Amino acid sequence: MRIASLLPSATEIVYALGLGDSLVAVTHECDFPAAARGTPSVTSSLIAEGLPSALIDRAVRESRRDAHTIYALDAERLVALAPDVVLTQSLCDVCAVPRSAVEEAACAMPRAANVVSLDPHTLDGVFESIADAGAALGVPERAERLVAGLRARIDAVRRVVEGRPRPRVLCCEWLDPLYRGGHWVPQQVRLAGGLDGLGREGEYSALVEWDEVASYGPDVVVLMPCGFDAAGAASRAGELTRRPGWERLPAVRSGRVFAVDGSGYFSRPGPRLVDGIELLARILHPESFGTPAPEGAALRLGPSGFEVYP
Repeated sequence: MRIASLLPSATEIVYALGLGDSLVAVTHECDFPAAARGTPSVTSSLIAEGLPSALIDRAVRESRRDAHTIYALDAERLVALAPDVVLTQSLCDVCAVPRSAVEEAACAMPRAANVVSLDPHTLDGVFESIADAGAALGVPERAERLVAGLRARIDAVRRVVEGRPRPRVLCCEWLDPLYRGGHWVPQQVRLAGGLDGLGREGEYSALVEWDEVASYGPDVVVLMPCGFDAAGAASRAGELTRRPGWERLPAVRSGRVFAVDGSGYFSRPGPRLVDGIELLARILHPESFGTPAPEGAALRLGPSGFEVYP
């Protein structure tokens, strides 16, 4: 079977199902596991690298307004690679290649490809996507075992944090303008033993006014801008820390401001969302989790800047 994955999360699912060798096409953002980087890429970004967050947000808004996408699909190359199954999405036509473009390319293939759309909004939806992918790729039993293992890991975290005080958490999915966490992120916080009082489980990420943040008074602030690793998030922290009253937030006063690998553990609806829950649990309840966070997963804001955590 020849598989094309047009989502980084789908690529991770394919590898977790043991089918990485069957991948013939991925996106330019498919960087995990490392082996995926050697697979032909059939997408590219239409936004220049290195722009400030505000300019990236403006480009995304304009694309949404004009019904455009910020990604280009090399349809000719995809057709030439002749996949049997194409994993894509219809959740957001701006943030990934639109399904309509994928279906148009599929129509030009010598033999019909099975186009499978993975569109979760919650963790349960992510697990359903894994099952859907497993069924489409002919390995439903592997998908079932994978989901069972992920659920067991979540249950293990839940048992540890049960009954413990829940700190108020602010998850920043974008920094300028400020967006709170959406979709599965508030659920990740809850399962990790925190309270995301500004987020809404299963709903899109949304703009939040700074006055709301000040009134909320988060005990913990987690910077997880979409598409950035921990170092990238830390490099953009000034877009948030320069806001009036930042230094008065409880999280800042107590030294509980973190930059995390949002791209790896919070933005992509795949198996590593469970790693994200475990990472948040270490951040929110460090006394209960002795094992260190994965290398590069999190940085903590100290007096002289961001430092490796823990």
